[in-house]
Amino acid sequence: MKSRERVQKALNHEQPDRVPLDFGATGQTGISASTLYRLRPALGLPQKPITVIEPFQMLGEVEQDLRDLLQVDVIGLWNPLNMMGVANRGWKPWRMSDGTPVLMAGGFAWRVEADGSVLAFPQGDTSVAPSLKLPAGGFFFDNLDRAPAWSEDDLDARRDFRELFGTLSDEDARQLESESRRLYEETDYALIMNFGGGGFGDAATLPGPWEKNPRGIRGLEDWYVAHLLHRNYIEEVFGLQAEIALKNLQILRQALGERIQLINISGADFGSQNGELISPELYRALYKPHHKALNDWVHARTGWKTHFHCCGSIARLLDDFVEAGVDVLNPVQCSALGMDAQTLKTRYGGKLVFWGGGVDTQHTLPFGTPQQVRSEVGERLRVFSPGGGFVFNTIHNVLARTPVENLLAMFAELLEFNQGGKKA
Repeated sequence: MKSRERVQKALNHEQPDRVPLDFGATGQTGISASTLYRLRPALGLPQKPITVIEPFQMLGEVEQDLRDLLQVDVIGLWNPLNMMGVANRGWKPWRMSDGTPVLMAGGFAWRVEADGSVLAFPQGDTSVAPSLKLPAGGFFFDNLDRAPAWSEDDLDARRDFRELFGTLSDEDARQLESESRRLYEETDYALIMNFGGGGFGDAATLPGPWEKNPRGIRGLEDWYVAHLLHRNYIEEVFGLQAEIALKNLQILRQALGERIQLINISGADFGSQNGELISPELYRALYKPHHKALNDWVHARTGWKTHFHCCGSIARLLDDFVEAGVDVLNPVQCSALGMDAQTLKTRYGGKLVFWGGGVDTQHTLPFGTPQQVRSEVGERLRVFSPGGGFVFNTIHNVLARTPVENLLAMFAELLEFNQGGKKA
C-alpha cells in the first residue's frame, strides 16, 4: 500500500497493511527542534540547523530524508501565519537555550532580558508589548497575559475578540491551494490540514499570542470562572468564532478540494491528569453544539475526516465527541485517569480513530529505559492496531532532552511490528 491509501484505510476503520505513522505533521504530533537536531545524526543523517515550523512550542520540521528513513505516512499543511502571527518564510539563524542551531521565520522579533529569558513580539512588532516569553534555559514559549483589566460593565465579546479570529485571505488560500496540489501530485503522503479554527476556548490561543492589543477576558482563571458568571459573554465569543470558522471552512474547501484526507478542527484541551477541566454538562451546553455544527459541515460537503486534539482525562466526554461527529482523537493520553488503552479500544475502537497513544511522553519516553520504551510501544501497537482505526504517534510532542536512544527504541519497535516480527 501507498501511504495515502494506508492512512485512508485506518481512517475508515479497515485494516491497512501496516500501522501508519505520523511524525511531525501537526503541532501536537511533532518533536522539539533540540531533540530533532540530535536525532538526525543518530540515524546517519546530516546534522544541520533545524527549521522551526511551529515557534510557540519550538517544533522542528521533519524533512524528506528523515520521513523516508522512518517510513512516515502523513504530512501537514500549515496555516500561512504561525502562532506569533508571522509568515513561515525568509528563514534566519537563531540558537536555542542549549545551543541548538535553528532557523526562525524572518519576521520573528525578540528581546533578551537580563535574566536570560527571551520575549517575542506579536506579528514581529516591537512597538507593542511582547506576547510570549521563553524562560531562561527553557525550550518553548509561554503566553503573557497582556490584556488590560476588564470590567463587568464593559464586556463586548465581538469587540474584544474581533482581532483574534480572522478570515483567510485570498493570498492565504492561493498558497494553500498551491502547496496542497504539489504535495498531492508529487508525493503519496496523506495530508492533514492544520486548521484549528474550531478550538473554542483553547488555552494556547485565548491570550492572543499573535494579537497586538488583546482585550476582554483573557486570563485562564477568569475565563473558566466566566463560564458560570458571564455565560452570555462566552456564548457570544463562541458564536463569533463559529461564524468565522465556517467561512474559513468554505475557503478551505475551495482551495483544497479532496486533496486532503483530514482536517484538524480543534486543539483545545478539556482534560487534566485526573479529570475534566469543566463539567460534562458545561461541555454539552457551550461547546458541543459548535463542534457538531463544524463537523456536520465538513461531513456534508467533503470527504474529509475531522481531527480533534484533546489532552487529559476525558473519558466522560467521549460519547459526546462521537455524537458531535468527531472522527479522529489525538493524542490519546493513556496515562490520564480513565484513559486505559484497552478500555478505549474496546468501547470506541469502531467509533473513533486513535491518532497517538503510542508511548507516554511524560514519563516513559523521556525517563524510561530503551527496553521500557519498546515494551510500552509494543503493547500499544497490540491493543490499538487490530481492525484499523489507529495511526501511530507519541502522546503529544517529543520534548527537549528526550534521550535519542529511547526514540530509536520506539522506532525500532514500530518497524519490527510492521514487518511482522510481532503480532497483535
